[in-house]
Amino acid sequence: MPFLTTDDGVKLHYEQTGDGPAIIFVHEFAGDCRSWEAQLRHFGRRYRCIAFNARGFPPSEVPGPEHYSQARARDDILAVADALAVERAHVVGLSMGGFATLHFGLAYPDRAASLVVAGCGYGAALDRQQQFADEARASAARFESIGMAAAAKAFAVGPTRVQFQNRDPRGWQAFVEQMATHSVEGSARTMRGVQAGRPSLYELTDQLRALQVPTLVISGDEDWPCLEPALLLKRLVRTAGLAILPNAGHAINLECPAAFNALLDDFYHDVLRGCWPVRDPRAMVDTILGKDDE
Repeated sequence: MPFLTTDDGVKLHYEQTGDGPAIIFVHEFAGDCRSWEAQLRHFGRRYRCIAFNARGFPPSEVPGPEHYSQARARDDILAVADALAVERAHVVGLSMGGFATLHFGLAYPDRAASLVVAGCGYGAALDRQQQFADEARASAARFESIGMAAAAKAFAVGPTRVQFQNRDPRGWQAFVEQMATHSVEGSARTMRGVQAGRPSLYELTDQLRALQVPTLVISGDEDWPCLEPALLLKRLVRTAGLAILPNAGHAINLECPAAFNALLDDFYHDVLRGCWPVRDPRAMVDTILGKDDE
């Protein structure tokens, strides 16, 4: 079982398959590297695909509470790239992994060939940030109180998870069973240190406007906390395209793997050909019908 070590001494488990341009997959809070199996099998035919378990998610190490933050989640992607000699990676992240992917692109644009930011937005609105932080800390306490098996069952029927249950009951059950194997301590520390402590996207507007890495933003249309943040990213990032999957919830790479993979296939085709666009500034003129010629 392969491991790498971060600059603060934490061992991370990773898996890789295939050859070609490198793609690093960054999982959501409720998942781990197994969540990307449909993507590893699909893209591993033409790309070097790497998935890793975040700190706190065994078999990765579960360090003490002081070792968790949004900055650390960002830098763990860099640690993976450095350890595996990946100079520039296409980075794909969902939810917690989507935030880490976005922050990686902001901090290390020269190391990112492209970004896929999926299901990114929980707690992003300034007026919901405190509510989200409070709910994250309450979730952490609940994990510690009832254990991961019970917590996973409750987590998996949230308002943006039932779509997966209805669309693919077998896949949803596998998701629940995998989450139930996670570490109570690691999950609680991640909730408190990463989820509850991350900055709002609305505090990053200047950095987002400056981002020039090709970016694909994806959301399910019933992933309610992520829809407005997805529009925010589209408006601010000049190199961002936005895709919305119909009747879909939060875990879109699991719920809609064929559609998700097809979006990435088209995105990488354009990025690798050098024809992914930068937005024409005329598209952002603040009129409805456009300006008359002067």
